Amino acid sequence: MVILPWENQTTIVEFVLRGLSSNRQLNIFLFVMFFAFYILIVSGNILIVLLVLLSQHLHTPMYFFLVNLSFLEICYTSNIVPKMLLIIIAEQKAISVAGCLTQFYFFGSLAATECLLLSVMSYDRYLAICQPLRYPVLMTGPLCIRLAASSWLCCFLLTAITLVLLSRLTFCGPNAIDHFFCDFTPLVHLSCMDTSLTETIAFATSSAVTLVPFLLIAASYSCILFAILRIPSGTGRRKAFSTCSSHLTVVTVFYGTLIATYLVPSANSSQLLRKGFSLLYTILTPMFNPIIYSLRNRDIHGALKMCLSKKPDFLLS
Repeated sequence: MVILPWENQTTIVEFVLRGLSSNRQLNIFLFVMFFAFYILIVSGNILIVLLVLLSQHLHTPMYFFLVNLSFLEICYTSNIVPKMLLIIIAEQKAISVAGCLTQFYFFGSLAATECLLLSVMSYDRYLAICQPLRYPVLMTGPLCIRLAASSWLCCFLLTAITLVLLSRLTFCGPNAIDHFFCDFTPLVHLSCMDTSLTETIAFATSSAVTLVPFLLIAASYSCILFAILRIPSGTGRRKAFSTCSSHLTVVTVFYGTLIATYLVPSANSSQLLRKGFSLLYTILTPMFNPIIYSLRNRDIHGALKMCLSKKPDFLLS
C-alpha cells in the first residue's frame, strides 16, 4: 500500500491569523482607526438604505440596486472587520478551519455579487441614457428583482463550488496565515495535498464573475459615452453624465483596487504590500461608496432634508 506524505502528519483543526502588525502601540492606533472606519461604513450604508426605503421618490431601479449594494457592503465588512479588530486589540488570532472556510465563502460570494451588481447598475444607466423613452417599459420592477436576485444566487452558488473543493483538502501544518482574514491563496498554500484542480476551478469561477461583468460594464459605458457625445447642448451632456458619474466612480475604485491587489503585486512582493492592497477593497472601498453616491446626489440630499425636517409616516401612525 502506498502511503502519501501527508498521511503521517497531524491534521490541524484551527488556523492562526497573524494580522497586520505585532507592535502593541501600532495595534492600538490601528484598532481605533479601523473601528472608526467600520462604524462609518455601517452607518453610512444603513443611512442610504433607510433614505431609499422612506423616500417615495427614490423608489426607482437605480436606487433599488443601490440598496442592494449598500446592504452587501454592510455584510462584506461585517464578515471581515470584527474578527480583524479582535486580532488587533485582543490578539485572538485563532480561527477554526470551519470558521475560516465560512469567512472565505462569504467574502468570495459577496465580492463576486458586487461585480454582478455593478454590471447590472451599468445596464440600468445604459437604458436610462441610451433608451430613455423605453426605459420605464424595459426596466420594470419584476425585472429589477430578478436581476438582483440572480446576482446574489449565482455568486453564492459558484463560490460554493470552490468552498466544497477547499473543504476536501487536508491541512497538516504549518497553520499560520500571514493575513488578517481567510483569503483563497493563503489557504491553498497551507494544504499538503495536490491543489491544482481546486486552483483551476477557482480561477475559472472567479474569472467568470469578475471579467465578464467588467466587459459588460465597459460595453455599457462605451454606448453611454457615444450617446452623451451626440447630445447637442453642453447642459444636456453634463446632466446625462451626472446620472452615471457616481456609479462610474465606484466601478473605477472597486476594479482598481482588485487589479492592484491581485495583478500588480508579483510573487516577490512583500506580504505587507499585499495586506495593504487588501485593505483597499475590504475597508476603504465600502467606506467611500456611500460618500460617492451622496456627495453630489441631489435626490439623496433632498431625501435626507425631508427625513430631518419631519417624522416619517410610520412614526406618526
